[in-house]
Amino acid sequence: MAKRIQFAAHGGPEVMEYVDFTPPDPGPGEVQVENKAIGINYIDTYVRSGLYPPPSLPSGLGTEAAGVVGKVGPGVEHLQPGDRVVYAQSPLGAYATVHNVPADKLAQLPNAISFEQAAAAFLKGLTVFYLLRQTYEIKPNEIFLFHAAAGGVGRIACQWSKALGAKMIGTVGSAEKAALAKQAGAWETINYREENVPERVAALTDGNKVNVVYDSVGKHTWEASLDCLRRRGLMVSFGNSSGPVTGVNLGILNQKGSLFVTRPSINGYITDGASLKHAADELFSMIASGVIKVDVPAEQKFTLSEVQRAHQALEHRQTNGSLLLIP
Repeated sequence: MAKRIQFAAHGGPEVMEYVDFTPPDPGPGEVQVENKAIGINYIDTYVRSGLYPPPSLPSGLGTEAAGVVGKVGPGVEHLQPGDRVVYAQSPLGAYATVHNVPADKLAQLPNAISFEQAAAAFLKGLTVFYLLRQTYEIKPNEIFLFHAAAGGVGRIACQWSKALGAKMIGTVGSAEKAALAKQAGAWETINYREENVPERVAALTDGNKVNVVYDSVGKHTWEASLDCLRRRGLMVSFGNSSGPVTGVNLGILNQKGSLFVTRPSINGYITDGASLKHAADELFSMIASGVIKVDVPAEQKFTLSEVQRAHQALEHRQTNGSLLLIP
């Protein structure tokens, strides 16, 4: 019998239930994946809490996993049972032993990359790809600011920016996290609990500030992020772990230097099979060559039935890097 995580009401980790279910056969254009490792992402907590409500309740959860093709639906020709695959933009329900996924949301996984590496890095790596390569193209030697540098996305951004020859300033919440970010490739770190972020950015850039700030924190860092930007700089707000940015007065962008702001998401950049393949190929080459290292410590791997504990650890900032569910 297949197992999945579902929730019938919004709330904390306790609303998630570990239940039996019978997966339907894959429909036209779909593939049934037998999941081997499942990625946990901060956005999953937004769906569970109701910040980003699902289409209906009860609902499955999760959009990212790696595994093996079990069944192929009508009209799918480029995949067959036994193929190793990974996905990050599936319909909700990846927290399960098997999951039906549209074939154009799947990337074939090279043998050089493990299921655990893929599930830990795919959504986060694709996010870093579109942020650093498409939303704003980071140049060699460019100094820029990236919040939450020791998190799952942040650690990949540290490594990728170093590979691009850029100088990433990463914000962190502790000396331990500063060390992790530096080890991953951050040029400098700022401990936001002890230091004034805009003042430190100004000092590190000889008063020039930066062309771009990447901010997944949201409400708590919004104004400080704007103060780190030089004239006509770009504020990239791509998450809200401290709460959403609301009630924005557009005049503030004028006052702080004719600034630009964007609120991107992966679904605005990776929109079809071709754009997925392009991004996945670049990410996989980075991982296979060892430029981006993805190691999930044992204490950050949970069984599917331990999902409540996994979300508690994530929300209480008890983790560094990626978390996995192993079905």
